[in-house]
Amino acid sequence: MASKSQMSARDRIASLLDENSFVEVGAAVTKRNTDFNATETAAPSDGVITGYGVIEGNPVFVYSQDASVLGGSIGEMHATKIARIYDLATKTGAPVVGLVDCSGLRLEEATDALAAFGFVFKKEVRASGIVPQITAVFGNCGGGSAVLAALSDVVVMEKENAKLFVNNPNTIEDNSVEKCDTSSAAYMAANGQVDIVAEDELDVLTNVRKLVAVLPQCNEEDPSIAEEGTDLNRSLDNLDAELKDTALAIADIADPGSVIELKKEYGKDVVTALIKLNGVTTGAIANRRAILDENGKTVTKFDGRMSKDACEKVSDFVKLCDAFNIPVFTLVDVEGFEAKKCSEAGLAKSVAEMAYAFADATVPKISIVAGKAYGTAYIALNSKHIGADLVFAYDDAKIGTMDSKLAAQILYADELKNDGDGSLTAKKAAEYEEKSESAASAAKRGYVDDVIEKAATRQHLIYAFEMLYSKRETRIAKKHGTV
Repeated sequence: MASKSQMSARDRIASLLDENSFVEVGAAVTKRNTDFNATETAAPSDGVITGYGVIEGNPVFVYSQDASVLGGSIGEMHATKIARIYDLATKTGAPVVGLVDCSGLRLEEATDALAAFGFVFKKEVRASGIVPQITAVFGNCGGGSAVLAALSDVVVMEKENAKLFVNNPNTIEDNSVEKCDTSSAAYMAANGQVDIVAEDELDVLTNVRKLVAVLPQCNEEDPSIAEEGTDLNRSLDNLDAELKDTALAIADIADPGSVIELKKEYGKDVVTALIKLNGVTTGAIANRRAILDENGKTVTKFDGRMSKDACEKVSDFVKLCDAFNIPVFTLVDVEGFEAKKCSEAGLAKSVAEMAYAFADATVPKISIVAGKAYGTAYIALNSKHIGADLVFAYDDAKIGTMDSKLAAQILYADELKNDGDGSLTAKKAAEYEEKSESAASAAKRGYVDDVIEKAATRQHLIYAFEMLYSKRETRIAKKHGTV
């Protein structure tokens, strides 16, 4: 697949980093291979520029593949240079940004290239959870390069010209790029392989800069150290209307202009976003009832049942936040899980992974029951029972096993057989709701710590997280879990 990237590898670095901050490492390195007439082809820097610089004062290591040199293909020394950057990043505790435009494995170097590829895989795995890893895809990112991208924490992809694939669309059985471009940003984003789709190359770099600014430098950075906060006691007077599309609610709760939504096109019934909350980086997760356009009209409706994709999206996001000490809050409005044949085969596993991620996370965790919280979905989605440090609820929230009307019909089945006008059913449902499903009844049992006003949500979150920033949690020693 031909690369259509417009910026050079050096241009991308210059646009990404603060002015005049880039220091190149390994500029003189070039290929060693002499087979297949390789000596006849020059390979400046072996097709990848590596070094370090700063983004808004934050140190960062970067590698930028040069498609004008052997197609940006990865050979022995190319991979060695990237591995060297990873070594420096993990030693110093600074993020790694990969600017990718690569035609794949360098065929002339055969097993030497394969060995080097594996070496980079290992370095990336070892760095996972220690320093943030961001991959920005500008041109081709195929084969093993796609795996390198998937091993990173966040993938940003240019909308039109970037291609991400393990198998070229034309090599997939019964497919062609004309039928379905499985390498496109749209396809990859819809299937959860890409976190952010950017409009053009400069937009890609802008998003990377925002990510570096909001993510901690490494896993040992103190999350309670924040820039000066804003609007500490700001009242959220429009939050009630925004809870229908919780992307709007999260934006209102967050410090102005600080929201970075991840996997926006995947599992759309849930929103996951990195935000600033009084200057502190925070993870926000929220069930969603609808997607609204700029005029407030409903574009897409959801029924309150979490999809398999949404569960996977949430578990990945919680793991990212926990790895880098980013506190998490959830806005819960869930009635159960989607009932579709296509998802049922893997749904239990996806729900288990989500529950595991919340229960395993040791960062400060707050849950706000914003609507309905029913059954296993409520338990798995950051409930107090699996480890939430604090649980708040709005006064109109419903917490229980199922809808009160359905519960009444089951509990009083014989009594309601002749309830022609439904009045008795309504009465029994109201009784059940008051005694077993209201926010007040959950608070009496200690399952909710406080029933709060919607307008005061931001204040309660900020005060609660300030209290929780010194949280320490000791676990029984183990190598790792198996979920």
